[in-house]
Amino acid sequence: MERTTLRPVIAGIVTAVVGFASSFTIVLAGLRAVGADSRQAASGLLALCVAVGVTTIVLSVRHRMPITAAWSTPGAALLLSTGPVDGGYSAAVGAFLVCGLAIMATGLFPALGRLIARIPQPIAGAMLAGILLKLCLAPVAAVAQVPLMAIPVIVIWALLYRFARMWAVPGALAAAVVAIVVTAPSLTFDAVPVVAPAVPAFTGSAMVGIALPLFLVTMASQNVPGMAVLSGYGFRPPFGQVLLATGAGTAAGAFLGGHAINLAAISAALAAGPDAHEDPARRWVASLTSGISMVVLGLGSGLAVALVLLAPPVLIEAVAGLALLGALAASIAAAFRAGVESAAVTFVVTASGVSFFGVGPAFWGLLAGGAFHLLMNYKDSFRSTRVTESA
Repeated sequence: MERTTLRPVIAGIVTAVVGFASSFTIVLAGLRAVGADSRQAASGLLALCVAVGVTTIVLSVRHRMPITAAWSTPGAALLLSTGPVDGGYSAAVGAFLVCGLAIMATGLFPALGRLIARIPQPIAGAMLAGILLKLCLAPVAAVAQVPLMAIPVIVIWALLYRFARMWAVPGALAAAVVAIVVTAPSLTFDAVPVVAPAVPAFTGSAMVGIALPLFLVTMASQNVPGMAVLSGYGFRPPFGQVLLATGAGTAAGAFLGGHAINLAAISAALAAGPDAHEDPARRWVASLTSGISMVVLGLGSGLAVALVLLAPPVLIEAVAGLALLGALAASIAAAFRAGVESAAVTFVVTASGVSFFGVGPAFWGLLAGGAFHLLMNYKDSFRSTRVTESA
């Protein structure tokens, strides 16, 4: 194989491996938090890999652009912070399905996308920061609880982050796997991919506590930035068609436990950038290869779940927290660069972890921050009107 042909293939494989290894622990932890058992979590991971892979393949071939899909990592963190809802895992699956249908509706009706875009960026960033905060504190907790396992993981992550940033999280994961294998008595797993269909249920608390914030987080922190990354490299696929494809993939994967897929944001640069190929017209091969690789990686979901079950939960959360530190920093910067008080309200309510009426903190954070934002704007507008009348 010629070097010019091999280069995008390698870039695509790296894109898939980095995307999978850097956040599959977050996906599994999130699914377990909303009530999935080990088989259902393995099925959800498989569903996400297949949905991501197939969607990436279809979009890449159809548009001849490096359009890479990914699962919603912030969405998985949302599940972890939300925890069980009324109706259990079936209700969570129903929320996943509704989220997928909402993404499709946004693709069909651009006005919905414009409505989401009107959510102030500081409030959206603060909501995401509040969701991520608890998970990003896990490395500290891991050092206190399992220091012999956690410290090597963190040291390896820090060194790789300094000298080979792309491999920092996969390296930390590899260190965690070694620690788990060394300390675990035995490792058994299902070699055959686990498929565990779930019947969705629909409850009000799951719709408000999972479906709505999952939709908003996926759109605001993944799909919109994903389009920005592609545009930065000169690619402008039709956003509506991309949303239809990722929404359909989300809805289909929900029946097997997948929570949400979307446009890749950070990992998209691996396939869309010049490192994939000098010729932009050939970079779609990288995303195509990435899609194929994700499907293959999904076949190992049983092994991934087995490793997670053997590990101390705080160690898995520590790896996930390391993977999300960059996202936390970016969301905090977006929230507080203008010193917006409403962002602070959103952040503290979301980070509190408190649920009311069975609805998780992300919704209440968004509601509280939005209400405070409207109050402050109304106050300013009222003052402006009084000054005008006095003049």
